[in-house]
Amino acid sequence: MPKLTLAEAHALVASALTRCGASEANAESVAHALVGAEADGLKGHGLARTAAYAAQLRAGKILGQAQPKISRSRPAVIAIDAAYGFAYPALDAAVAALPEMALMEGLAAASIFRSHHCGAAGRPVEALAKAGFVALLFANTPAAMAPWGGAQAVFGTNPIAFACPMTGRAPIVIDLSLSKVARGNIMAAKQRGEAIPEGWAMDAQGHPTTDPVAALAGTMAPLGDAKGVALALMVELLAAGLTGARYASEASSFLDAIGDPPGTGQLVLAFDPSAFSANGPARFAALAEAIEAQSGARLPGSRRLAARDAAAAEGLTVSDALLAEINGA
Repeated sequence: MPKLTLAEAHALVASALTRCGASEANAESVAHALVGAEADGLKGHGLARTAAYAAQLRAGKILGQAQPKISRSRPAVIAIDAAYGFAYPALDAAVAALPEMALMEGLAAASIFRSHHCGAAGRPVEALAKAGFVALLFANTPAAMAPWGGAQAVFGTNPIAFACPMTGRAPIVIDLSLSKVARGNIMAAKQRGEAIPEGWAMDAQGHPTTDPVAALAGTMAPLGDAKGVALALMVELLAAGLTGARYASEASSFLDAIGDPPGTGQLVLAFDPSAFSANGPARFAALAEAIEAQSGARLPGSRRLAARDAAAAEGLTVSDALLAEINGA
């Protein structure tokens, strides 16, 4: 299979998106996010998203020329209108604006609305942690999970991401969605004609199923059962109810070019550790070292960093089919 350097992969994605109507700045932002996710081994948020994004640009489901609009309602609070464009430029704007506010006020928040798929949610919070801030991100996504005891999807898989700086080493980054498995795993099983394991999903009547077709027509099983659903509700309220974005049940799919823009939301928080204690990053590092001192234990994200280093050194392996798909977008 072909190998691409990170720069070649970036150029490939950016070119496909500009051909389909994205501005150069938007295409660069999206390419940076997708290639970064691919390099980290997060292929579900990587190059495979390019063709779907391109189709949505052509259909007007993503507005390729949109520019994020920032308004400031309080000294440490901004609202960012993604204007039915990609989420990535709006997230870039949040990452750029939050540090100054957090340094002045101790903590700061950016709400994003009329947005889209935020990709690998750990990347914006990691960027803030590299700048010295503790960060949280909440994002809602199109409906895929039912309330506990129900059968109709009301919540998305609603990712949560967290990052904190550590003295002398890379930040801790935690990035998880609230479904037991990613929906892409079920789509892949359908394409292969294989059954899915028990416990992954329910059919349209709310019954457990191993049929991927029935699962895709039904709902995803939540991480941690009722506790995962409660967290999904929390994220829905923070990322959509608070920001003025569409709830999951009101949003169109991130995966196809059918319908109007999803209009989902994100909420990003940044904390200046020095406003809370004198040695936060050093204390974070001490806990990390205590965890790693145990045989077999590891911190979240260690494999991601190893994959990133390997991709930088060796490039990305891309299938002929995916390469053709992107070039044909």
